[in-house]
Amino acid sequence: MSGEKRIGILTSGGDCAGLNAAIRAVVHRATLTYGWKVIGIREGTMGLLERPLDYRVLGLDSVSGTMMHLGGTILGTTNKGDPFAFPMADGTLKDRSVEIIGGYRELGLEAMIVIGGDGSLGIMRKLALQGGLNLVAIPKTIDNDVGLTESSVGYDTAVAIATEALDRLQPTAASHARVMVLEVMGRDAGHIALAAGIAGGADVILIPEVPYHIESVAAKIRAVRQQGRNFALVVVSEAVRTLDGQELQREYAGGQRRFTGIGTYIGERIAEDTGAETRVTVLGHVQRGSMPSPHDRLLASAFGVHATDLIAKKKFDRMVAWSNREVIDVPIADAIADYRPVDLEGAMIRTARALGICLGD
Repeated sequence: MSGEKRIGILTSGGDCAGLNAAIRAVVHRATLTYGWKVIGIREGTMGLLERPLDYRVLGLDSVSGTMMHLGGTILGTTNKGDPFAFPMADGTLKDRSVEIIGGYRELGLEAMIVIGGDGSLGIMRKLALQGGLNLVAIPKTIDNDVGLTESSVGYDTAVAIATEALDRLQPTAASHARVMVLEVMGRDAGHIALAAGIAGGADVILIPEVPYHIESVAAKIRAVRQQGRNFALVVVSEAVRTLDGQELQREYAGGQRRFTGIGTYIGERIAEDTGAETRVTVLGHVQRGSMPSPHDRLLASAFGVHATDLIAKKKFDRMVAWSNREVIDVPIADAIADYRPVDLEGAMIRTARALGICLGD
């Protein structure tokens, strides 16, 4: 298959490590194997809303090997501006979906690869159904909560960064006989907190899937002291609620609401109940912006190749996924419908409990 076939690619939603490796893989497979031209859409769907359209042609010269270790995305991304309810300057919301579909047609695309999380994939699938667009998806999210895939691009790097943070906090905790609380990302799921907590030797891991009691946390910290250790490490997922069930969120410019403050809240409760000197570290966007781990580079590359092959086979409305050490593909609708929280009966929870880690319950 060769000729002037043009396919598009965009990154949407929050950035993470590994996006550039996926873009690079798509360009290499599309160019070297199929002879296609790859059109990179800038700033997610925003590039298709701009007039003139905001895009760049991605040739082999623009995706060198140095891309593999770059964090973020060379195309830019956005996690705001739902095209079905786009915020306008006068404060109103406008359905601009037809403009995006028109942009796809204007570029002469025969298919589009979108790299995104469940929210982005849901929006893009709705656009595809409305406009008859040929869509293939690659899952990316540091939260690792997209359904039907064991891993998403960006997750491994985020866990590595959170684990390294614990490794760095441990010596200073021991030096000053402190309890160190590390707040990590995790909008709806506690995968990062659980994995990093186990890998980093945490004493307490609090995730949104497991309701906690501060008495249980305090008892664990006192037990650590009684065993002769003068410090403790606590990992808290940002989506954990307060003791009375409240989500700690703050509204930012543009109306976006984000989690903030649960680490400080937990740190204060621990200090009150145990008398321990407590310090809180909020890791935040450091988890998104790093050089991708080897695993994320490999996963993104495998996903990019498979996504391109799906276009060649005319298998659309599919998402690539990782299962049993192999790349597969599943219906996008099934993937975004099957949200993937931490499995309370799964291996990671069993491991944490077997290691004596307190989960707060």
